[in-house]
Amino acid sequence: MRLPLKAIGPAAFLLAGLLSILAATLAVAVVENRSAAGIRSALAADGLNWAQVDTDGLRIFLTGVAPTESERFRALNVAGSVVDPDRLTDSMDVVDADALRPPDFTIEVLRNGDGISLIGLVPADTNREDIVAEISALTGDGTVTDMLETARHPVPKGWAEAVKFGLEALGNLPRSKISISPERVAITAISDSAAEKARLEADLARKAPRGLRLALNISAPRPVIAPFTLRFLKTETAARFDACSADSERARSRILAAAADAGAAGKITCTIGLGVPTPEWADAIVMGLAAMKELGSGSITYSDADISLVADETVSQAVFDKVVGELESNLPAVFSLNAILTPKATPETAESTVQEFRAVLTQDGRVELRGRIGDELSRDAVENFARSRFGTDAVVPATRLDSTVPAGWSLRVLAALEALGELDSGQAVVRPDSIRIVGATGVTDTSDAVARMLSDKLGSQQDYELDIRYDPALDPLTGLPTADECVANINAALAASKINFEPGSAQITPGAAPTLDRIAELMKDCADFPMEIGGHTDSQGREEMNLALSQNRAQAIVAALMARRVLTGNLAAEGYGETVPIADNGTEEGREANRRIEFRLITPAAQGIGDGETDLSGEEAAAEVVVSTPDDKTIKPRKRPATSVATPKVNP
Repeated sequence: MRLPLKAIGPAAFLLAGLLSILAATLAVAVVENRSAAGIRSALAADGLNWAQVDTDGLRIFLTGVAPTESERFRALNVAGSVVDPDRLTDSMDVVDADALRPPDFTIEVLRNGDGISLIGLVPADTNREDIVAEISALTGDGTVTDMLETARHPVPKGWAEAVKFGLEALGNLPRSKISISPERVAITAISDSAAEKARLEADLARKAPRGLRLALNISAPRPVIAPFTLRFLKTETAARFDACSADSERARSRILAAAADAGAAGKITCTIGLGVPTPEWADAIVMGLAAMKELGSGSITYSDADISLVADETVSQAVFDKVVGELESNLPAVFSLNAILTPKATPETAESTVQEFRAVLTQDGRVELRGRIGDELSRDAVENFARSRFGTDAVVPATRLDSTVPAGWSLRVLAALEALGELDSGQAVVRPDSIRIVGATGVTDTSDAVARMLSDKLGSQQDYELDIRYDPALDPLTGLPTADECVANINAALAASKINFEPGSAQITPGAAPTLDRIAELMKDCADFPMEIGGHTDSQGREEMNLALSQNRAQAIVAALMARRVLTGNLAAEGYGETVPIADNGTEEGREANRRIEFRLITPAAQGIGDGETDLSGEEAAAEVVVSTPDDKTIKPRKRPATSVATPKVNP
């Protein structure tokens, strides 16, 4: 069939149009495929495999989820280097970093007399029921409010140790707030006294796990001081407080500044407490100390609102009258002043017989009573009081009767004995015109306590002298050995009598029993300090065998101490093999020296300590503890340890 001539023209045009459309479509498809292939190749070359490429005509769409915003921009730049950036459409998303980050696991524990509250977020794999049960055992009749939430994330490193330590601390702190996180435990608590505060801080610092930062804020209530007492003594060469009380930080600062201006030197302290008789206490003290500075020699005693000023016999009458007159005129109205100028000694008074009572407290607790007592009834009262205070078998009576002793003599003797009972050793001397207490104590504020006691029982006008020395060796809080002393003492015991092993084994020979017994005795006061027991061998034999042998020997020491009822939770056994020689392995003497057991103190690396925070963390990157030797050298386990102070020897 032949087309009409009129239809041939339109048909030719239609065919040409169809061919043009087909050619254009094929050309666009080629451009799309080549552009997409080029972009995919470029993205893959740059490691951006997460990005996907889609096309729609000449438009190119980039899709996918970028790990970071910078990676998204990098993908756009790579694609833009292959095709015209105007052809690109950014349809990429970015990962939500907050959604991937593990939550901050914390437990806030609040404890008071009514019960315990738990607030925070814990891992779902934590045995939450055990935590609540352990805390419930502490409350007694109180309630436990459990507001803990859980999250399904891995348990962070250090979480279990931090929770265990925090709950153990809670058991000793009935009024406290404890914040527990994997890296840090913060404790805010109230103690009953300053001594209890010091004991708690030392105990918590000792028991904190390695790698944990401990922040302590333990406060002690201000003591009630009755009577509110201050006693200041001044001579031509020195000045000091026998007792000092203040009602505020500002008052204490003013009093200490006035004391320093009056001649007191060195470390001077003043107890802040409750019970001040008047808000003008500090004003009266500053005036009295200024008066003592002008007098030059004597003492001033405050007992609540009563003031007793005793000027030395070297002070002239004119100076005494002037100073006392000014002080009386300017003191706050509530205070009453009794001032005495000590009379100068005369030959007649020097030759007169001095009546005296003396009580001597020895270091073993025995008390000898000597001197004069007014009558038989008073002597019985004094001896009975001494036996009740110091023990029946500790009192050695050797007094004589003297009916001429002044009135009130027995009361002064009893007060002196009570004051002597505050000391660890010393003596009390009672004379008609004075009382003297001298001795040593292990409590820092004993002098303050004795001064308040005498002022309360005898009045502020009684002249007494205190010479009470604080001896740290007698302090129950400081008398225990330090961590370095513990390690040094143990290594000294090892050096004095070495520990032997059976050849080639970790079996301790029977002859080492006395040395192990001695170490077990020393560990009674040292169990709270983390220590490493390091085993070392010579270079004979294979290195792997020596390393295993040294590890087994160190563990054998731990087992031997455990069998002697030593708490070994803070002992870590570490074998070093032949890696830390201290002598020449080419000689028998050197090899014997290298075969040894060493105790070392494990201490935290100090880094990033904030205010009020005790840092107990190790090195941050590897959580590696730092081991300290007694001579302050430090080593890292298996990394060239330093030589210890005492190097005991053991047989191979």
